[in-house]
Amino acid sequence: MTSETSGFRLLHTMLRVKDAEKSIDFYSRHLGMKVLRNKDFPGGKFTNIFMGYGDETDHTVLELTHNWDQEEPYTHGSGFGHLAVAVPDIYGACEQMAKEGVSIPRPPGPMLHGTTVIAFIEDPDGYKIELIERA
Repeated sequence: MTSETSGFRLLHTMLRVKDAEKSIDFYSRHLGMKVLRNKDFPGGKFTNIFMGYGDETDHTVLELTHNWDQEEPYTHGSGFGHLAVAVPDIYGACEQMAKEGVSIPRPPGPMLHGTTVIAFIEDPDGYKIELIERA
């Protein structure tokens, strides 16, 4: 870090979502995030929903953008990878999510080339979220 960048920090990551209510439910119910702020922009026909685990003044958050006229699912492109969330009990979390119909394309278990226990789930728009077990 140089003196020119010493005050920099990552503020948020933005995902475009087709159904705001489904996404809010997913991120709050399954990942424990809270809606921090939610604002409609009628002139632009979109809503921004900021969700996270703590106040934006000192936490990086997730921005969900819902474009009101979007009818088709979004494509994710080849550059996006995944979000990552630390969880204390990955097996229990995945068991509960599976009961509620959450897609778990990679069940919990040790990484192929390591010992860290991970899993991958998908949100309602198909975005991948890596769960990493951390006590």
